[in-house]
Amino acid sequence: MDGTGELRFRRVFDAPRELVFRCMTDPDHLAHFWGPAGVTAPRAHVRVDARPGGAFETLMVNDADGSEYPTRAVFDEVRPPEVLVWTESHSGMRVRSEFVALGPERTEVRIHQTYVPEAFLAPEAQAGFLSSLDRFDAYLAGLATRRPGDASSVEAPS
Repeated sequence: MDGTGELRFRRVFDAPRELVFRCMTDPDHLAHFWGPAGVTAPRAHVRVDARPGGAFETLMVNDADGSEYPTRAVFDEVRPPEVLVWTESHSGMRVRSEFVALGPERTEVRIHQTYVPEAFLAPEAQAGFLSSLDRFDAYLAGLATRRPGDASSVEAPS
């Protein structure tokens, strides 16, 4: 592990903090947006045990050539709906996400990555990560278009 870098990202989402947090810990939601543009995360390969010591596992599949990218992490801290912290097993990278309510319908997510492997510091890798936040934003916007009070407004669409 040569992870020595550090990255910070911030993104404001037009969705309540509880929903944004739930989307990041529920495999049914994660499968719709996890990973950069050009990959999918099949629901059958997304596992989340959102508690300290619990596993966070995903498999991203390249849409163009079928290449697979497995990831496994262990949760270090889970404080719904405020904080998620995990450490990736293969790289040692630590990811801390804070969910800050900016009113009832807006949430700022602050992501701080430490021990970032050198390859992830490249502009292309950062652009890929930012595209994953774009996908998350689009997914949340799709949830917001559902009728208020409709149970599907807080569940993954079918």
